[in-house]
Amino acid sequence: METREYQAVVIGAGPGGYPAAIRLGQLGIKTAIIEREYIGGVCLNVGCIPSKALISAGKKYSELSTLSELGISIPGEASLDMGKLQEWKGGIVKKLTGGVGTLLKANKVDTIMGTAEIPEPGQVKVTTADGEILIKAQHIVIATGSRPIEIPGFAYADDRIMDSTKALDLDHVPEDLVVIGGGYIGLELGTMLAKVGSKVTVVEMQDQVLPGFDPDVIKVLARKLKKNGVDVLLNTRALGWEEGDTKAVVNVETPKGPRALPADRILITVGRRPNSEWVKNLGLEQERGHIVVDKQLKTSIPGIYAIGDVATGIMLAHKATHEGEIVAEVIAGHNAHNDARTIPAVVFTDPEIATAGLQEHEARAAGYELKVGKFPFAVSGRAMSQRATDGFTKVILDAADD
Repeated sequence: METREYQAVVIGAGPGGYPAAIRLGQLGIKTAIIEREYIGGVCLNVGCIPSKALISAGKKYSELSTLSELGISIPGEASLDMGKLQEWKGGIVKKLTGGVGTLLKANKVDTIMGTAEIPEPGQVKVTTADGEILIKAQHIVIATGSRPIEIPGFAYADDRIMDSTKALDLDHVPEDLVVIGGGYIGLELGTMLAKVGSKVTVVEMQDQVLPGFDPDVIKVLARKLKKNGVDVLLNTRALGWEEGDTKAVVNVETPKGPRALPADRILITVGRRPNSEWVKNLGLEQERGHIVVDKQLKTSIPGIYAIGDVATGIMLAHKATHEGEIVAEVIAGHNAHNDARTIPAVVFTDPEIATAGLQEHEARAAGYELKVGKFPFAVSGRAMSQRATDGFTKVILDAADD
């Protein structure tokens, strides 16, 4: 077995891992990065970036039917070529992932494609297409991300059932789409497909979509979902599905009793789970599958760090990138800490939603006396000129000190 020595090794080349490796290289730390599947991770290849490309295309396509209001006429009927759209999306992904590979190389980071395991602290064994490599390194950063949760009775191996990855690779527009899970991924992809012609039904167990978001925001979103032709069934549980004569049938239990929903495809978006099972042998402290870390991203074992979705905290790409930069500074011996008080969150629905800090209902629940300022986009000249008058800006202040 070939043996190599580095000062640091990063496992996972997603939006946490590759910034960590690049920063380590910039700081003069001899670094290798190991990636099992694709440079850029889920985010660049089958997540954030391709989904935004399709969402952007869906938005433009849906606007065509209303351009006459602006005095713009397009002769003939608009059509969508999903093959060409996928080709365009793939081009964006290729450019970005290629750019990440170039940045790693430019910063003297060795990229190793293969599957990693950690036999013991200070060692990483990599199984590559050409054999095994044993890497010795004082510092090991685990950045292996997360994957979609699969629910009983809805196996992703079945052609009818889609996770977000399969949904982003559709070569046609499903006539009937059932989305199980009314979180941000389900609403983003469901809205996009509704805009290009799918009849979309969202099944959500809780009493609102996007659980945890400001009720004022959800009111605006619910109205727009209805306008976009998306049916939302709240307090509803998916029981299972079966093949019908021409379509699948999804059986659900609603507050008014059982219903059978026709579906050409069924999209499961009930959350993601951390990819942490492969390090169980180390005995790292974990919480619900997430590796527990401190403010310097250190785990319970010296010399091993964790960042991004696999670590404790919110599962967002920009959080992973921030942690990647911090962990590199820590490994280089600098006094860096993850002291972020606020992590912005964005949902690419229609309208788009962005929040930073405590939302109004969260601040009130925490006992704060508040001052709340609210400005509706309906009276904004800029919003009117963009035909984007749904929604508002809300600012929440602590009344004690503004």
